[in-house]
Amino acid sequence: MSPNMILLLMFGGLTALMMTGLPIAFVLGGLSLLLTLTLWNPDSIVILVLQIFDTMRSEALLGVPLYILMAGILQRSGVVEDLYKAMELWFGRLRGGLAIGTVVICVVMAAMTGVVGAAVTAMGVLAMPEMLRRKYDPSLVTGTICAAGTLGILIPPSILTIIYAVTAQVSIGKMLIAGIVPGILLASIYIAYILYVAYFQPGKVPPGSGEPVPMSLKLLSLRAVVIPAILIVLILGSIFFGVATPTEAAAVGVVGAIGASAVRGKLRWRGLTEAGFETLKVTSMILWITIGAKAYVAIFTGLGGADTLMSFIRGLDVNTYVILAAMMLILIFLGTALDEIGIILLTVPVFLPIVKALGFDEIWFGVLYAITIQIGYISPPFGYTLFYMKGTLPRGMGMGVVYRGTLPYMGLQIIALLICTAFPAMVTWLPRLMS
Repeated sequence: MSPNMILLLMFGGLTALMMTGLPIAFVLGGLSLLLTLTLWNPDSIVILVLQIFDTMRSEALLGVPLYILMAGILQRSGVVEDLYKAMELWFGRLRGGLAIGTVVICVVMAAMTGVVGAAVTAMGVLAMPEMLRRKYDPSLVTGTICAAGTLGILIPPSILTIIYAVTAQVSIGKMLIAGIVPGILLASIYIAYILYVAYFQPGKVPPGSGEPVPMSLKLLSLRAVVIPAILIVLILGSIFFGVATPTEAAAVGVVGAIGASAVRGKLRWRGLTEAGFETLKVTSMILWITIGAKAYVAIFTGLGGADTLMSFIRGLDVNTYVILAAMMLILIFLGTALDEIGIILLTVPVFLPIVKALGFDEIWFGVLYAITIQIGYISPPFGYTLFYMKGTLPRGMGMGVVYRGTLPYMGLQIIALLICTAFPAMVTWLPRLMS
């Protein structure tokens, strides 16, 4: 069979099986096994075994369960609730203040946990009822929560960033730090958009309301920021200054999360047990996807698919940024159907040789990757974040409101993507400063 036919068969089979709704791990693993037996040599199954062994002994992946455990403990510590109360005191009387406060809290949550589902669900439960009660436009409310909640894909400590770095074989620490400036850029663009809506589309945002809050009470509320600030400094500071590896920083984060829960009187054995089981489930899912993706990529490469694709790309007589844009569009499409871990593991081994051949920086490309996956995550009708949001919607509010709310934010994400593409130094300067 010709390499072109193999390439078509592998991608066609993958697309067809994903449309059946089967879990992505079983699609990748099952298809790899089937193709090995039918198109290659049955003895080559040993490659799949070696890929599994290689995944299981990866020290870099140890950070994944630790960051997930940290997020689970923090979710039960009450830190997020205190943060929201503080933001309400500081921003509640400002036009659009609650929406701005929601973006700020999502940035802090992203820097503490890096878990998208936790941020979207928490803000859906805490912020959405309060904003709707104050007559914020429902589309603005849902769009803000969906978009700001996905910042955990980009801002460290991001699980996606670790998976990308391991798959692309680049520095995990530099990859994590590279997401800071683009993450702040995105959050700033969201806040600017909210202020624009507040002052130029006044029907969507109520005027500042509520009784004036004494400055002493506002300052007292800043106690809620102390614990998150300490955790962020411990994790990101230790990575940036080379004091600890990302895996060691994750362990420090877990200890810090336990300490935060203890200080607030929320440390319970039941909570630790629930966080542990949650970590076990999520980590198992990630590792199964990792095993399936590694097997698929190994077979894809072994059958000549990677070489065929590279030859096709080299034969194109187009600008390199056109090829980059095509890859980004593929990622946006995949983001509407797959979780971010599956997208990374499936596409990075295929895209990265192309990126190197085009002369692009792998860390810069990883940040573009993360922003693009964010776009896919809030893209109607199947973006993952939309379904997190659906579970928190009040009775009588349909998904149409959510879809309308995310469209402007998709445009803002595309603007951020173009800025980071046009100015690569914005992404790479912090990693270059690392010890």
